[in-house]
Parts: sequence; C-alpha cells; structure tokens
Amino acid sequence: MQTYMPSDEERGQLSQARKILIGDCMKGFGFKWVPAPELPKVGPKTLTDWRYGIHDMALAEERGYKIDAKEQAAYDAAVDKGAVDGTTADGSAARALDGRIKDVGGKKVPAGGCVGEANRGVETEALQARTALDLANASFVKSEQEPKVVKAFTSWSTCMKRSGYNYAKPLDASDDRRFSGTEVTSEEISTATADITCRQKTNVAWIWYQAESALQRQAIEAHAEGLSAERKKIDSAVRQASKIVTGK
Repeated sequence: MQTYMPSDEERGQLSQARKILIGDCMKGFGFKWVPAPELPKVGPKTLTDWRYGIHDMALAEERGYKIDAKEQAAYDAAVDKGAVDGTTADGSAARALDGRIKDVGGKKVPAGGCVGEANRGVETEALQARTALDLANASFVKSEQEPKVVKAFTSWSTCMKRSGYNYAKPLDASDDRRFSGTEVTSEEISTATADITCRQKTNVAWIWYQAESALQRQAIEAHAEGLSAERKKIDSAVRQASKIVTGK
C-alpha cells in the first residue's frame, strides 16, 4: 500500500514548494517571512518500521520501548529553539499569513491567506491519500484476526508469561501505561528485551507482516481504480512542486 502513498522525498518536495509560494505571497504584501525549520525525524523510518513492534535489541537494552536518545535530544532541542516561523500571533504578517485580514494596504489577501493560496498552488490535498491510508489501517486491524496471526500472538504471549509478563498481544507490551513517561526504567528495559526475545523465537512479526501483506494485495485489487487515481494526483502535485522549486 505504501506505493500509493507519498514518500518522504515527495512530501519534502511539496513542502519546499509550499514554502516558496508562501514566501512569495508574503513578499507581495511587504512582509519578510522566514519559514519554521523542519523538526528532525524521530522513531520509525518507514511505514513498516515498528508497525508490528520493536525489533532492535541493542536499542531496547538501552531505551526499552523509547526512541534513540540522540534522536530524542535533537528533536527536543529543535522544539526548545522554536520550530515556528517567527511571526507574532496578532501581527499583520500573521494575519496575512492565515487569512485573518481581508487586505493589506488596499491589496486583497487571498482566501485562507498566503498559506491557503500556497496550499492550492501545490495541491496539498493530494498528500492525504485517504483511500490508501484507510485501506492500510483496515488491513492492519483485520490482520490481527487472521488464524496464523492469532496463533503467533498466542505463542508470543506464552513465551512472555515464561518470563513473568502477562500480555495477550505484542503491541500490548509497548502500549503499557507504565512505560509512557520520559524515564526509561529497568522494568521497561526488561520487558522490552523479553519482548524481542519472544518475537525472535516465535517469528511473530514476520507472520503478521505476511498476513497483512496478503490482505493489502486483496484490497489493492479491489480498489485499484481509486488507488490509481490518488497516485496520479500525487504524481501531478509532485511535478508541479518540482517546477516551483526549480523555477521552471
């Protein structure tokens, strides 16, 4: 299903084009607009990474179910620095940016402000890929009910019980509220490492992945027309964004 969704590179291209259009629009009203910096990416690297739970023993031994410490620190530093564009909430620039003002010096502000105009210029709605996303979510939920997956869950759960942990499904462990805080406890590390050990013994993630992949292939075949139409919209939006970025 990932084929029918925008890649990180495609999202980046549209984001860059969108910033250019917003900057040009704001310049037209006499405002110098500097976009907010992009926040560093943290956690899963792809749509399937961590989809079925953790898998990195070295990371689990250090961080339990939490993301890499360096990634977290870089993200927190960016947030503390201020991932905002610098406009004041009630200033004229901010109101022209989001459309809360009708005109600036007699010049009409577009609907939704410069942000609205930019969104229309780069077809940001194409990034939603709603059909693909809905089908992917549905396949994930349905996959948990597949007989082979149910059997794998039972094997994993039995393995965990031998280590003193009572969870019915793999994601129940990582979703445990005891591990929701920022502190990495010894209990979290012990649970996470036992989790991965049992995953390796039962092959649960691979069985789960195969089951969902089969369901997704069925969904793609059943919804080929809608998915193809969405993919074409994404491709069109990316081509338009490329022209904006390159000035062509």
